[in-house]
Parts: sequence; structure tokens; C-alpha cells
Amino acid sequence: MSDTVEVKKGKAPVTEPLFTSGHRACAGCGEALGAKLVMEAAGPNTMVATSTGCLEVFSTPYPESAWRMPWIHSLFENSSAVAAGIEAALIAKGQAEGINIIAQGGDGGTADIGIGCLSGMLERGHNILYVCYDNEAYMNTGVQRSGLTPFDARTSTSPSGAASFGNQHQKKNLLEICAAHGIPYAATASVGYPQDLMSKVKKALKIKGPKFMHVHVPCPLGWIYPMEKTLEIARIAVNTGLFPIVEFEFNKLTRSRKIGKTRQPVEDYLKAQGRFKHLFKEGGEPELEKIRQIAEANIQRYNLL
Repeated sequence: MSDTVEVKKGKAPVTEPLFTSGHRACAGCGEALGAKLVMEAAGPNTMVATSTGCLEVFSTPYPESAWRMPWIHSLFENSSAVAAGIEAALIAKGQAEGINIIAQGGDGGTADIGIGCLSGMLERGHNILYVCYDNEAYMNTGVQRSGLTPFDARTSTSPSGAASFGNQHQKKNLLEICAAHGIPYAATASVGYPQDLMSKVKKALKIKGPKFMHVHVPCPLGWIYPMEKTLEIARIAVNTGLFPIVEFEFNKLTRSRKIGKTRQPVEDYLKAQGRFKHLFKEGGEPELEKIRQIAEANIQRYNLL
């Protein structure tokens, strides 16, 4: 596997993953799986800057680390700026050739707190891949709403009740915000389709210049579903049209994953998660129709059929 390094123990070398097991992620964590897949695709000649959040907290409890490459913990908002500094240092030392630089963060650290630094990284043209692991809320600090929380989802700061059906803001179109910078590559991916995710990471890292990937990573704790259902729920999100799998090159849509006969009603996705349970009570039908329209708009916009 490409995400391994050789560790000599006795006479025979032993392979060790670049993102190791034994970290403290919740069982069924989509973000941990996403990070493992990204590192496997990137390979050992990689340097990583990771913002504060779930991924940083569960993978690096002092003095331990699950990362087996040069790795830096940045502030919540600036992993992209730190990665730009890594690139500048490597260039100054004449050592940039053949080194992959990845900046990464969660949905809050990317779409909200870190969007300014990310925009700067893209605008300046750094040869960096930014990966957003989107579990659709600030999970590390109590499941608060983020700019990537879906419409009508219940979180601790967008509760459902007599006055509201949950989050009343639509999910930001972060992919197109990044693509609009005119960067050579921007794509979405899902842990439900590992080979697609890994092939996109490899493709991105072969491209000179700034790249962006938005990776959908279900969270059993925040979304309220059984831990063994992570991959199933990730795939349903894609097959309903609620999370389109697409690629942009220089702000032009170049590829989309067709759902065709695999298309599922949005109810299949919503019923599987406790954060949408309130939609199936009295008065919820108009809200369900709004979510159906969101899925339909994605299907039409990205030609998913």
C-alpha cells in the first residue's frame, strides 16, 4: 500500500501506515477514515498542516500522534497559511521538488473560521492541496451549526422545536466558492466511495498550483446513527443528490458522478439520522419538500442523471 513506511524490527522490515490506528476517534468516524484514505493516496513524501478540530484532537493527544509524516497543528483558522509557510521554506531551501504539501481542516475551520486564509492560499497560487473533511457541524465542541450544516438539521445551536425545524440556512456551496478562484482543480468526494476519493487525491497532487477537495465524512455522534452505518449513509447522501460528486477545472465543471438508476428519495437519508427526526412529525411535510427541492436543484445543476 502507498500509505506505508518501512520500520525495521529485527531482520525483517515491517510496514506501518502513515495514519495509524490506535487514535481516539469515535467508532465509525468518517473523518478518521477520510484522513487515512487521503494519506494512503498521498504517500510518504508528504507534509501536513492540520487545523484545530476533531481530527487534530483525536489523532494527537500529547505525547502521542497517529501521523507518520511531518505534521503541524495550526490554529483553527490558518492551516492553509501554515501550509503556505511550509512551501515557502522548502522553496528557500531548494527542497520543494517531490514533496506533497497538504493543508486540512473540518467544515467549521474551512468554510467559516478559515475561509479567509484559504482564499488567500488559492489566490496566491501556492502548490498545495487543501482538504476539507465535512462532518457538517463543529463536532469537537458540542455539535454546533457550521456554514456546511444542512438545511433543517438539528444541532445544539440550531435546535428543533415549536419555533424552528432546525438549521434555517442552506449549506454553503464551498466547492464553487473555491473553484471561482480560477484554481486548476476543485472536487468533491465521499468516504462512501474510497477509490474515487483516493484517485482524486492522486490526480490533484500531480497538478501544479492550488487544489481543493471537499470530502463528505459522516459522524455517528453528531448525526445520530449506528456506528456501523457510516459508509451506507455516505453513499445515500450521494445517491439522493444531496451531496454531488463533481470535479471543476479552472472554474469549469468537467466531471460528475451520475446517480441514474441508483437515485434514492431524500427520505432514505433523513430517516436514517436522528438529527432529522423532527421532520417526520406533524407539520414536517413542507420542510421535506424543501429538502427534495435542494436535491433536485443539485441534480439539475450538475447533470447527475
